[in-house]
Order: sequence, then structure tokens, then C-alpha cells
Amino acid sequence: MTAVEELLAVMARLRDPERGCPWDRAQDFRSIVPHTLEEAYEVADAIERDDHPAMRDELGDLLFQVVFYAQIGREAGSFDFEAIARAVTDKLIRRHPHVFGDREETTAGSQRATWEAIKAEERAERASGDAAPSALDDVPLALPALTRSRKLQSRAARVGFDWPEPGQVIDKLREELGELEEALGDSPRDPAHVHEEMGDLLLACVNLSRQIGVDPEQALRDGNAKFERRFRGLEAIIANTGQDLESVGFDRLEAAYQQAKARDQGIDPT
Repeated sequence: MTAVEELLAVMARLRDPERGCPWDRAQDFRSIVPHTLEEAYEVADAIERDDHPAMRDELGDLLFQVVFYAQIGREAGSFDFEAIARAVTDKLIRRHPHVFGDREETTAGSQRATWEAIKAEERAERASGDAAPSALDDVPLALPALTRSRKLQSRAARVGFDWPEPGQVIDKLREELGELEEALGDSPRDPAHVHEEMGDLLLACVNLSRQIGVDPEQALRDGNAKFERRFRGLEAIIANTGQDLESVGFDRLEAAYQQAKARDQGIDPT
């Protein structure tokens, strides 16, 4: 028995109506979605830390999620693990005609264009009823907002709806920031208007990141990590003075943060 076959057998046993685990038996497609998302983020975290043993373990946990869905699908008579594997294999072969067919691709850019053209054909084939297919079809609602925004804007850009130069996006960013400032200056302030303008500003930020080839989700993850590292440095600086964070005031905290930032950049703050 292969490792995959054993894993499938373990999953079937966990779901056994008589001898299985009560928790596993109680789950359905919807109930395990949060666990799947959590496992995907734990894979990303292990990769960020370049922790290979953790990558192996977290990828195993993510694979178990696929096996879980496959078992539920098998019980419903919809699909099983074999059908999942076959579907993705067929998709990869279909989307790589330059590898598995007679099409020639000489650059990564042309290959990407072929990939997207094939995906567009697949979306058109899946379109049901009289609804006209859209360039924005099949961008999952469950994606993180930054990632979904980038995907939506990339789709729009492929049909020509895009600023020609990053500088124009920066101008748009300044415009959106000005509109947010105006909304904040309203008296009385309209929270719904502020919310809307903040969304427009974030949308412009994502647009700029896409234009300059920066993944906004990854950039923010890296920014979060940097902020956390420097804030922990701030905490250590204040702790060494015997003071409490809550009692020193913003100016002292900001000074400590700048000191921690300098240390993080390898600069001697003294």
C-alpha cells in the first residue's frame, strides 16, 4: 500500500459511520473550509520561515484537507480522490500545449498568454443560460481582498482597461487620498463615505502594486513582519528602562520605534 492509499484508508476509517471519529463524521464541505484556509496559511508561514520540516508537515495537513473533501465527495457519489487527480492532470495537459502538444512557446510571456486564453475558453464553455461571459468570471469571492483585487484588475487589464504608465496610477492614488481627506473633513463625518473612500484608496494601491510587479498580499505580509519585528524591538527598549508601554506616551514610543528601526536597518542609533 502506498502512502497515499494508506492516507485515503485512514480518512475512510475516520468517516466510518460505526467505528469512525464523531468529529470527522459530523463534518461536511462547508464546515471544513475554515480549516482548509488555516492550513494553507500555515503552509505559507512555513515557507516564509524557510522551515523545511514544517513545510513537509503543513503540506501534509493541507493534503489531508483534499483527502477529506474527496471522502465526503465519494460518500455523496459526486467524486473521489482519483477523480480530483484526473481532473487536475487533464487540466495541466490541456493548458500546456507547448509541453504536451505541438504548440511552440519561446518566452514565458507568450506561454502566459496561451494559458490565459485557454482559461478564458474554459470559462466561456462553463457559462450557463443566457448570461454573457465576463472577463471577471471565476475570481473567487473567498480570496483575501488584496489578492482578489489584484486578480480582478489583472483580468480587466487583459481587455485593455488599464493605465498605460505607473505614474498615472500614482496620480490616481493622490486623487483618492485627497478624496479620503475631504471625507474625513466633513462635519458631521459620514462613516459610510469614509469607508467608501478608504476602499477606493486601497484599490488604487493594489493597482499600483500590480503595475510595478509587486504582489500586494506578499508586500503587506512582509510589511507586517517588519512592523512586528520593530515593535518587539520597541517593547524591549522600553522594558530596559523599567517603564510600562502604557505609561510613557506616544512621543516616547515613537522615539523607541525609530531606535528599533535603526537597529533593524543595521544603523547604530547612538
